[in-house]
Amino acid sequence: MAVYAIGDVQGCQAEFSALLEQLRFDPACDRLWLTGDLVNRGPDSLGVLRSVRALGDTATVVLGNHDLHLLAMAWTPATAPVCEPALRAVLEAPDAAELLDWLAARPLLHHDAALGWTLLHAGLPPQWDITTAAACAREVEQALRDDPRALLARMYGDQPARWSPQLTGMDRLRFIVNSLTRLRYVDGGGNLLLSLTAPPAAAPSGALPWFRHPERASRGAQLVFGHWAALGYLAEPGLRCLDTGCVWGRSLCAIRLDREAEPVFLPCGAAAA
Repeated sequence: MAVYAIGDVQGCQAEFSALLEQLRFDPACDRLWLTGDLVNRGPDSLGVLRSVRALGDTATVVLGNHDLHLLAMAWTPATAPVCEPALRAVLEAPDAAELLDWLAARPLLHHDAALGWTLLHAGLPPQWDITTAAACAREVEQALRDDPRALLARMYGDQPARWSPQLTGMDRLRFIVNSLTRLRYVDGGGNLLLSLTAPPAAAPSGALPWFRHPERASRGAQLVFGHWAALGYLAEPGLRCLDTGCVWGRSLCAIRLDREAEPVFLPCGAAAA
């Protein structure tokens, strides 16, 4: 059995299908991890959702910020700050309700102790170890099950910027959502710097990639994530970033997690060539 992880698809259905073919992915025996942001910006978010949902338990997907934004557009449209045209086809599809319910049931973090890898969309604040991160993710997942509209209506915003176990209510849930689905940079004090998107070489003074903080409690864990197209592919001990910017005209990336292997990159547009 092969276990593959693929970076942010963002509506690039043709490339996603072509990459699975290139991998010779067999849903009867192989498994697939997806770093979130299945939707938005690309040409066929509806096709991506349908394809991944059809894989059933073969595919493990974590929620990204664009996935949550789609749910907000559908269920709390008055509070969604931007109405994305690329998502209209999903909202108007005859199977929209089933797809949205399926999407809302995805986790924010997936840890496989046997495989030794943890899947998330964006990042972890330096104060969290994997046990804390998993417990915090479950809190948001429970909120999405219990009252998704209450969560989605108030999840937007950058505050609070720093973790405290004493955070409660929506402040706590918003911090968790921001960390797991939006985070790229922190400062030396462990505060989230959510407005920054540049690659590390262009970061302002005092801004650290979340995985470079010297006191990161998750150091030693093996983490696979996406979200950061400006960073691109990153392969370091315990870290794999797989957002290689397919939707920006670059490539879609896959790696194997069950054994050492070279990454596979499918250039954007290659599926139509």
